[in-house]
Amino acid sequence: MKLTSPEFTAGQMLPLSFQADQENASPELRWDEVPQGVKSFAVAMHDPDAPTGGAGWWHWFVYNLPADLRSLPHNAGDISGKNLPQGAVTLANTNNDKAYGGCMPPVGDAAHRYIFTVYALDKVLDDTDIPPNAQTSFVGFVVNAHSIDKASLMAFYERK
Repeated sequence: MKLTSPEFTAGQMLPLSFQADQENASPELRWDEVPQGVKSFAVAMHDPDAPTGGAGWWHWFVYNLPADLRSLPHNAGDISGKNLPQGAVTLANTNNDKAYGGCMPPVGDAAHRYIFTVYALDKVLDDTDIPPNAQTSFVGFVVNAHSIDKASLMAFYERK
């Protein structure tokens, strides 16, 4: 698979609109070269550089995106859920919001990596896979277990 965004370039700094203290909108994401047998998709945004003792920071995690979907629009992660397809499930991020949480590394930290990943899954996940109020690390484990393929896109951000 291949993951791209028309709103930022891989390996470069993210625009301010994706920051928590600015527009706080998730970027448009597009994926293609999808393998056969996909039943659903999941999309996540993770900061592995957050000073959390190793867990990183989950900014966004949504699953049960339809198998025929090939993109998410700008601000798909809005807390209202109105910009996601019906049936999509948004987990609580590390801020405990069921939404996209923009970048906000500590002032003075070196640039953090922000990794967007789309997962092609072999099934639509249900309550037997993911219990209510599951944490993102648990869901990440389940998503990886059902992943046929995945693609990532990484960019940076720092606050001075």
